[in-house]
Amino acid sequence: MRRSRSLPALTSIAVLAALVAAGPAEAAVDPGARVSATTAVGTHNAYDKGTYDYLAQALDARPGMIELDVWPDIVANQWRVSHSNPLGNNNNCVAATSATQLYTGTRNKNLEHCLDDIRLWLAAHPDAGPLHLKLELKTGFSARTGQGPAQLDALLAARLGSAVFRPADLLGGHASLDAAARADNWPTRQQLAGRVVVHLIPGTVEESNPTDKLWTDIEYAQHLAALAAAGTLGSAQAFPAVHRAQAGDPRTRYADTTLRPWFVVFDGDASAYVTGGIDTAWYDTNHYVLVMTDAQNVPPAVGNTDPGAAAARVAQLARAHASIASADWAALPSVVDDVLPRG
Repeated sequence: MRRSRSLPALTSIAVLAALVAAGPAEAAVDPGARVSATTAVGTHNAYDKGTYDYLAQALDARPGMIELDVWPDIVANQWRVSHSNPLGNNNNCVAATSATQLYTGTRNKNLEHCLDDIRLWLAAHPDAGPLHLKLELKTGFSARTGQGPAQLDALLAARLGSAVFRPADLLGGHASLDAAARADNWPTRQQLAGRVVVHLIPGTVEESNPTDKLWTDIEYAQHLAALAAAGTLGSAQAFPAVHRAQAGDPRTRYADTTLRPWFVVFDGDASAYVTGGIDTAWYDTNHYVLVMTDAQNVPPAVGNTDPGAAAARVAQLARAHASIASADWAALPSVVDDVLPRG
């Protein structure tokens, strides 16, 4: 006579089914896969002391992306890292000069020290990454105080050095970043281990300022175009991102058509991408970087106490062709380090 399955067996089958439904596990990702073919998890505002005591702890969780809010302090001519203070720092970065100093010392340091912390941590963990570093320039650049794209490039180069994967590295022999991305000239994850990919988005203050007619994305794209024309693109350290989700090719918003090929990074609300009727496969087909923010708010919302639901959400956004699923899930380290096949 056939014996019925026991409750433990049924439970195991249910768990297995849930895991399969959630998507492939991190171990399924081949290190030889191109970064354009994978989906990782981002940590929103990783500099927040209420989230991590030290920035190095955010990196210890092995996220695919961290985000820093940056202000050009027009009084002191310094780059500040803070959520809401344009003239001071409020962050978990320290003035470390070695990896052993990353978890101690006075915090609330300038951007250069946050970059030092990242460089030192990556040097101590050469197998980590690639790490996307998203900088939100809250009020944009301030060229009149000497805090423009060229100065930011110089700071990134001085503090991160050869760890930066630059626009020129993607370009190779192609005519534009767009052409390079569509040819899938991105390296593999293994080739980018220990490396940083920096992208810039316009800030919330900048976007709400009616007198600001030159946002971060356009200004940096103009900077890239000018460097390329001068044969000095190698000095550029970052990728400008098209901010906010939009159907079709969002680059059509730029009236200057010559700037459009310099955008291969796109950043917008995950809910808009998933529920707004946007063809996100277009980003995957063209091997563009697609950052989906506020992943936790895609209906139904997923809080920071349910790792299973969060992992399933990452898998959902991976199937929706995200490169990065960014969320407030710092309390879920088992999810923060997830890397899945994209699409």
